[in-house]
Amino acid sequence: MSSLEKLRKIKKNIEANNVKLIAVSKTHPANDILPLLEAGHRVFGENRVQEAKEKWVELREKYSDIQLHLIGSLQTNKVKDALKLFDVIQSIDRISLVDEIVRHKKMLCSQFFIQVNIGNEAQKGGVALDELENLINYTKDKLPIIGLMCVPPADKNPEQYFSLLQELAKKYNVHNLSMGMSNDYDIAIKYGATHIRVGTAIFGERTNN
Repeated sequence: MSSLEKLRKIKKNIEANNVKLIAVSKTHPANDILPLLEAGHRVFGENRVQEAKEKWVELREKYSDIQLHLIGSLQTNKVKDALKLFDVIQSIDRISLVDEIVRHKKMLCSQFFIQVNIGNEAQKGGVALDELENLINYTKDKLPIIGLMCVPPADKNPEQYFSLLQELAKKYNVHNLSMGMSNDYDIAIKYGATHIRVGTAIFGERTNN
């Protein structure tokens, strides 16, 4: 089954829900993305700023209505490039990053998600649960935060984490939830996901690390 066929199958599976499908194209070359663009899909996700620059600057010239999401961690020294390239940054997780974005915010990017370290895992990005409220308060009147994002622990049932993110969104009056990937997006939708990030189930295994 081709990537385009896989994309269409997932879209059919989620069509009854008001969910935005982000096709995660990280590590896959532009030639793998083109069939989806030619078929009309416009929402994509990338993990790394440099890799995205190498692929998407040229693709944007041909397809001006692309919506590109940064779903990987963002270093402060990459902020200026990221803001020029991405429409949405989903990985806001610290005050220093907010400050750097504010310095350059008159760029393309206009929407942001706060990434929550929902499992409090030391090796993962995202703001710690006990620091979330402080970060949300800090971003007020600084950045247009439209949602929360999370990546649950890989070795545990994701339901409790999706449920927790849903509760946090209600608590802080945030309306979008980016959660659910190739192997669990159907569960995430049950807990109110508005954005799902699907890579492997569309493009196959990553071509490199």
